[in-house]
Amino acid sequence: MEESKLSIKASVRVLETTDLHVHMTNYDYYGDRPVLEYGFAQTATLIRQARAEKKNVFLFDNGDLLQGNPMGDYMAAEGLNGSAKIHPVYRAMNALGYDAGTLGNHEFNYGLDYLDRTLEGAAFPYTVANLYLDGEGVPKHSHYLPPYLLLDRTIEDEAGGVHPLRIGVIGLVTPQIMNWDKGNLEGRLTAADMVETANTYVPKMKEEGADLIVMLAHCGYEDVPEAPMTENAVLHLSRVPGVDALLFGHAHKVFPGPAFEGRSGVDLIHGTINGIPAVEAGYAGDHLGVIDLELELAEGGWKVVAASAEARPVYDTAKAAPLVRTDEEVTEAVREAHEGTLAYIRTPVGETTEPIDSYFALASDSASVQIVNDAQRWYLRRELAGTPYAGLPMLAAGAPFKTGGRYGPSYYTSVPAGPLAVKHIADLYNYPNTLCAVLLNGAELAEWLEWAAGLFNTIDPLGGDGQDLVNPDFPSFNFDIIDGVSYTIDVTKPAKYSVSCERLHEGPGRIGDLAYEGAPVDPADKFVIATNNYRAFSTPIANPDGQRIVLAAPDENRQILTDYIRSSGRLAPKADGNWSLTGVPAGMKVSLLSSPDARGSELPAGIEFAGMADGGFARFEVEASALGRR
Repeated sequence: MEESKLSIKASVRVLETTDLHVHMTNYDYYGDRPVLEYGFAQTATLIRQARAEKKNVFLFDNGDLLQGNPMGDYMAAEGLNGSAKIHPVYRAMNALGYDAGTLGNHEFNYGLDYLDRTLEGAAFPYTVANLYLDGEGVPKHSHYLPPYLLLDRTIEDEAGGVHPLRIGVIGLVTPQIMNWDKGNLEGRLTAADMVETANTYVPKMKEEGADLIVMLAHCGYEDVPEAPMTENAVLHLSRVPGVDALLFGHAHKVFPGPAFEGRSGVDLIHGTINGIPAVEAGYAGDHLGVIDLELELAEGGWKVVAASAEARPVYDTAKAAPLVRTDEEVTEAVREAHEGTLAYIRTPVGETTEPIDSYFALASDSASVQIVNDAQRWYLRRELAGTPYAGLPMLAAGAPFKTGGRYGPSYYTSVPAGPLAVKHIADLYNYPNTLCAVLLNGAELAEWLEWAAGLFNTIDPLGGDGQDLVNPDFPSFNFDIIDGVSYTIDVTKPAKYSVSCERLHEGPGRIGDLAYEGAPVDPADKFVIATNNYRAFSTPIANPDGQRIVLAAPDENRQILTDYIRSSGRLAPKADGNWSLTGVPAGMKVSLLSSPDARGSELPAGIEFAGMADGGFARFEVEASALGRR
């Protein structure tokens, strides 16, 4: 009993932001309107509240700051010159007093030189353990940024006593950046495996006196076997000995949360993965990650004796009401950049005679993808004219990027008829990808489409109405629609591939009636297919042996779309109906979630509103047999 009275205890709170993607204000630049569901100006209020509740609070960012909305593009175009020398993300974050941060994969989208200049504006240190400098004359094993940090802080115990605390912080980024941003990074950086790296440096931090180890891992959770260079390695990182708090991201999910129910190593009640307190704070500042650690000072230093984790939202989706007020200091810090972004997004580029939206782009061919693919094929023909590839069929692969899902019911493309501005281009294509083209044969083309068709659940033709059409674990940005050919997708057959391109079975697939200009595609036929650098360099099904790229253009897909619209002047975009769903019996209706705003649009034949659903989504009944008729 006497020994218990003499024990020294203290509480430490660790806060995480992640995947802010330049959403510093609560503003939707695509829709050109204020929002309340996300934005760092909202998250900042949660940060201040969380600090007020505890004595010892430390704040970290887990990356993906610089790209993701038009403010990021605007700042990259401005080049951090003049009064804009400090990037608005750091003007905002510096006001909150971050302790440290790590990089996300999207930090590299605008090039390494731009990233270097941007990081100069951060008033807090950065760490990335698994990135090394590369190039002639560079010493071996030279890190791009410090592999870890040792932060010497003081904390107050329960009795008011003050003690030193050394916090070890290690940052990790998914090594796939070397594929996704090959043009920016090849010859300048190399990436190592995250788990191997963590096992190397966590013990070093311990040796150098770290009392607590905080891991900033810019990767997601996947319940997959451990393998070298795994992209989403959080499950395996949670097994690295010595880690006291695991902050992760990249996948834009919320942990602890129902999406992780039943996953290996997960305890949602305590917010742990393999016993390690962990948090993932969603996307665009819609949540704040909070980990509370109860410490006891024993022989050998501080020990964690209890922990809990939660992700606090800024918005109540059930009540459709904000939970916090906007932070005025953050709003003022980014005001100049915000106003500049507004002027930028309102720059005219053309006109459309028809509205364009992605409300039902997962059920039938959509003009929102058609216009992108038309632009890519237009560019491809121009760039490959006079080359050995000029006489081959030229196709284009594009995906409906904005289709709700984990981003919520407001995350849909919606462009009204009338003038087209830069904001509408970004609404149609919201990534700074560059165009690439690959050379495939007919058999490989069919397999690419089989993989993309994994978006759909397997519908039981005898199972009756109401079956969910879409698999929520298959991101819509992987649902590549390939224009220039026609085909059907039989959703009553099982998917042939997983989202990671793993073959699931050897039986027949979902793709049928694959044809080019009305003639069946022969497995030996050759095709040039426009896509983006992400797909060409990192998706094996689109580049089977890694040697199929015939064009790696310097131009962004968005700029190509802009140029196409400017060259056309006035557009009347319509989907050509080159693909459709089959297998579902006539009259049978499947279920699809979409934006409630879709109720105000002219619903396609075969689609009816069926009421509201969880999370603010609207539910629609889809008669698949009535869709996609040409």
